[in-house]
Amino acid sequence: MSQEKLAREEAAHEVALVSRRVALLHIAFARTLVDELGDDRGRELIIKAIRAYGDRIGNEVRDAVLDQGLEPTTENYGAGKARQLPVLGMHEGVETVQTPEGPRLRAYGCVMGQLWNEIGESELGRLYCLVDPAKFMAYDGVHTFPHLKTIPDGDAYCEFCYREATERERTAFLNDDPSWITADEGCPPE
Repeated sequence: MSQEKLAREEAAHEVALVSRRVALLHIAFARTLVDELGDDRGRELIIKAIRAYGDRIGNEVRDAVLDQGLEPTTENYGAGKARQLPVLGMHEGVETVQTPEGPRLRAYGCVMGQLWNEIGESELGRLYCLVDPAKFMAYDGVHTFPHLKTIPDGDAYCEFCYREATERERTAFLNDDPSWITADEGCPPE
């Protein structure tokens, strides 16, 4: 078997193609659920599925963190072999910025969010983004990773923060109660 090396730009393009496919798959399932079951029931099932997806990711990351002898802290999320997202292709770039309210993670050029906006499905696409708070709640059972801005909501970039999930959010998450989605709301000032 011959080995071929891809240029970084070409590799990023390949990952972007897969990201677009995942975004289209999400919309196909989401649109089918809403069209077949109605808006309320369809969205409820989408949220349930995204919660289960986040649960799987968070548990996998926690196991990988623990396997490295690390504690499952927000600082160790995705450390070393626990990293879950590609460093190129899904976004144009990611950075941590200091704001008056505290540190924020910003992701620029989300391929999935851009696609949902392009095809007029930003509202259903945005439900996929609930995976971020869900995976953190599953990871350590304490924290959430809410979006303060998202590309599907019309923002220029996605912005996240860490915060402790409320007792109500944690209980709802554990009981698969869709009200856990408040875990995707805001961060208190530091």
